[in-house]
Amino acid sequence: MDIPLEVLTHANIEQLPTITAQSPGAVIALPSEESFAVMCEAKGNPEPEFRWTKNGQEFDPSLDPLLRKEENSGTFVIPNNGNLTEYQGTYRCFAFNKLGTAVSQEIGFMVPKIPKFPKEGFDPFEVEEGQPFILKCDPPKGIPPLQIYWMTMYLQHIEQDDRVSMGLNGDLYFSHVEEKDSRRDYCCFAAFPKIRTIVQKSAMSVVVTTTNSILQRKPSLLTPPGVRSEAVLVKGEDLRLECIAEGIPTPKVEWEKMGHGRPEKFRLENHGKVLVVPGDEQDVGGKYLCKAKNPLGEVVHYFTVTVEEPPEFLVEPQSQLSMIGADVVIKCSVSGSPQPITTWSVNGVPLQDQKMIIFDDTIIIQNGQPSDSAVYQCEASNKHGKILTNANIMIMNLYPIILTSDGQEYSAVEDQGVMMHCKVFSSPPSTIFWSKDDSSELVTGPRFTVHDNGSLEIHTIEKGDTGQYTCLAKNLEGTSAVDAMLYVKGTFFGRHDNSTYSCVWQVYQWRLIVSVSRYFLEEGVLHIVNVSHRDQGEYRCVARTPVDSDVASARLIVLGEFTLDVPDAPQSVVLSERKNRSVKLRWIPGEDHNSSITEFVIEFEENKWQPGSWRDLQRVPGNHNSAVLDLHGHVGYRFRVYAVNAVGAGPPSKPTERYLTPPAAPDKNPENIKIEGHLPHEMDINWEPLSPIEHNGPGLEYKVSYRRQDVEDEWKEHTVKRHSFVVRNTPTFVPYEIKIQAKNHQGWGPEPKMVTGYSGEDFPSAAPDDVAVEVMNSSVVKVTWKQVPKDKLHGHLGGYRVKPERKATFRSHGTVSGLVPFSEYSLIVMSFNGRGNGPGSKAVNFKTPEGGGFPELVADVQKRSISLAWTPPLEPNGILTGYLLEYQLKEAGPLQTVNISKPDTTRWHLRDLEPLSKYRFQLRSCTSTGCGSIVNLESTTLETSDVRAAFGRLYRCKHLIRCRDEKAKASQSHRASLSTGLASVHTGISSQGWFIGLMSAIALLTLVVLIACFVNRNKGGKYSVKEKEDLHPDVESQGINDDTFCEYSDNDEKPLKGSQHSLSGGLKAEDSGDSLVDYGDDDAQFNEDGSFIGEYAAKKEKRASAEIKATAQTPA
Repeated sequence: MDIPLEVLTHANIEQLPTITAQSPGAVIALPSEESFAVMCEAKGNPEPEFRWTKNGQEFDPSLDPLLRKEENSGTFVIPNNGNLTEYQGTYRCFAFNKLGTAVSQEIGFMVPKIPKFPKEGFDPFEVEEGQPFILKCDPPKGIPPLQIYWMTMYLQHIEQDDRVSMGLNGDLYFSHVEEKDSRRDYCCFAAFPKIRTIVQKSAMSVVVTTTNSILQRKPSLLTPPGVRSEAVLVKGEDLRLECIAEGIPTPKVEWEKMGHGRPEKFRLENHGKVLVVPGDEQDVGGKYLCKAKNPLGEVVHYFTVTVEEPPEFLVEPQSQLSMIGADVVIKCSVSGSPQPITTWSVNGVPLQDQKMIIFDDTIIIQNGQPSDSAVYQCEASNKHGKILTNANIMIMNLYPIILTSDGQEYSAVEDQGVMMHCKVFSSPPSTIFWSKDDSSELVTGPRFTVHDNGSLEIHTIEKGDTGQYTCLAKNLEGTSAVDAMLYVKGTFFGRHDNSTYSCVWQVYQWRLIVSVSRYFLEEGVLHIVNVSHRDQGEYRCVARTPVDSDVASARLIVLGEFTLDVPDAPQSVVLSERKNRSVKLRWIPGEDHNSSITEFVIEFEENKWQPGSWRDLQRVPGNHNSAVLDLHGHVGYRFRVYAVNAVGAGPPSKPTERYLTPPAAPDKNPENIKIEGHLPHEMDINWEPLSPIEHNGPGLEYKVSYRRQDVEDEWKEHTVKRHSFVVRNTPTFVPYEIKIQAKNHQGWGPEPKMVTGYSGEDFPSAAPDDVAVEVMNSSVVKVTWKQVPKDKLHGHLGGYRVKPERKATFRSHGTVSGLVPFSEYSLIVMSFNGRGNGPGSKAVNFKTPEGGGFPELVADVQKRSISLAWTPPLEPNGILTGYLLEYQLKEAGPLQTVNISKPDTTRWHLRDLEPLSKYRFQLRSCTSTGCGSIVNLESTTLETSDVRAAFGRLYRCKHLIRCRDEKAKASQSHRASLSTGLASVHTGISSQGWFIGLMSAIALLTLVVLIACFVNRNKGGKYSVKEKEDLHPDVESQGINDDTFCEYSDNDEKPLKGSQHSLSGGLKAEDSGDSLVDYGDDDAQFNEDGSFIGEYAAKKEKRASAEIKATAQTPA
């Protein structure tokens, strides 16, 4: 019985000891910890002393110089000095004073040994193909939980499936072995997360001997043995039942709870071989069966599950204060399975007092006396655990002590209520009476209620209730009384009495003005000394009485010049209200420098994943100076704060001390789950993993659960550490429901959300029907078709591809553009999905109407005239009817138009042009449907008279310029023509001295190169003619490739041959393969004075030199 502190100020009452804190049931000495505290704290009057027992024997921590004893406490600290095993054992604390002794729960101090597999070698296990086989793990004992993995020497997981799986005992079971199971490095790894230890068993070799006669056989169980077995489950734990069968084909396992079908909440693990029923499920106990079957037969095993539970208090003994001579009843009711054994102790000593009556779970103390005051212990135990509780029994008589102050004043407003208190402590309990104004009559009536704690409540106060009230407490030991005064007032507004009001000023969104030297109050008036712009804001005055209040507000605007700056760093940043997953951060704002702080930004830094990196955690309004921070588990945090105003962000505060949160289960599950099917019988599940700080503790894994949506199916589950999983052997393109749940060593994350996806797609198996084509114009057609049925798509419809000469994507119809006019096409339509194209439809033939083509254009430039020459379009796209020529001065000038009606015209002479002026020409070829694309040409008239070229022949060259140096990324078609008098506007270059010298040098260099080649041949060096010809095809021996084309004509009147064939590779063998582009820059210049010959010679020289160098480096 805890005696209130107020009582101790009135009377020196002694109190039994009470244990207030102790260590948990087990203290594990982890190697990483520096020390281990075995805690025991207690209170009482007089102050309690402490003693300990270890394994039932007296133990005095103060006698061991290595142990550190806490003053005024029972706690002692064991240092981690490497010699901890001598302290291993079970401890119990006794807190005592002259009145009695309180006893703690048992505290186990455990020093875990490093678990190890025995050193042993294994001969290879020889197994005949098709036979069952078990690889034993036999993990060592250690601190749970235990996690077992089967891996190779290269830390690759052994793949497990219906045929190969790991049992609950860690053994690896093979329903039947196959040749691929042969390997020399089967390794069993045992992980003990609490002590951060992983141990490995020696590698085992399995040799599978092949056979030509593998017979199918019906199932039999590898585990558990026999037909029946019993399982004992401790209440609250998950039930796990296991059946692993062998047979060919691999048996499937089914589960059932006899008489109930399947439990409401269950899940299957290990490919359906393990049934898991959550511990919170009702009626877990009962009879279960597993059935393993294949086409040849089945086998059944029956389980009888019994649920037991550790001791638990149904009725816990309560501390009591009882009067002398009364009977004291102490009840301790306990449940558990097996039924716990209950023992009673008094002050830590087994109960032997003949005066007490023990009846089942109850002790009765008859005619209790002060000598019977003691601490009574009730302890219950069974094979699953032990619990103990203390009950302080005080037997004494005490006159009433009223703990409420005498002369207390209360104020109330009419028509409201009031509570007047009278707190009393006494033994035996007192009877409470209330009276008014020294009257002997008690206060009674429907408006008055006296509560069990002695308080008087008046409902719907009236003006006449004003007065003095007396509380009278009375028991066998005496009487005590206190007075209280009640004042009843009218409502606040319009009040004309002489009530006293308190006035509180608030500013900056109602922050209280406290301890600011520049502010002071005088008769309710707020004075501000040395006003600055930071004082700007809204102020309000709150006038209060004990019973009501009123508010008035005003806004202060400060005028004048001031300097703005970012806020100073907050000061005195401290942590308080520390909890496992949250902490409260407080700070004092710094100077705001004439600009109000709009917000505070709280940053954190953790020392595990990104040490030294400060990141934003939370933002709070500028009128706050504290915040509660929600934290992740298993993280060492530091915090700092900076302020922000209209100028910007200020510097951060000094960081707090490091705050370490304990591990916890994950708070969230993975997001952005993507389900894809790259192959017809697979489903790829990918998700965004939790960030490291969201792990909340070590051992993060993901449980992948999936089942078919279109049929009734069971959930299948797999636990993986990566953030992807592949489901194999799925039907093609069927819907699945998928859940991803995170877990770590501390437990599971929240219940995951379910998403829907589809398994892998396959090629569509049907082609579109009823394909029809509607010609829109000369280059566009509209195509329609009947859609492919959904069951033939085998995937999500991506669209339809229409294939004339190019591909396009549509839905149920589409428009094809970019066709060549006046042509005949054959068109097919096919559907496609994520896997690829389906079969094509029947071909549909159609023709495009006529359309305009485009010619090639060159110019012969004179002083005041220009002669234009062109070739007919390679693709007239119909029957040519003429040309449309337009020209104008490039800078400014009207657009002139010339209609040329004769289709065989290929020249046009324009006169009366401005000398030395640039003109732009546009030429279009026309058919009956209109004119085609524009061909542009720009040319400048000469300043002098025309100078004829030195050539007397017409060169017409069409070549495709490609990237010669691999740096260029684009290629473009370019056409050039060279004819007499049309090659260049440059004159007189052949008479220049520098040109004559250049030609001589090039000729001399060419001669040197030829001599070097000749000498090299005579010395026996091999010259790769084949390679040379492959690089630069010869006119006589090689057909033109599709990159270059050049032809020679003796007659100016011969038209150019069409170059359409060069685009498709169908060129004539007699065409020259030697392109002018190989010898000049991309924009080749052809000068009438012979400069083109110089360019040609220079390029020839460079190419020959490069070839000789390459040949010289090649061994003979």
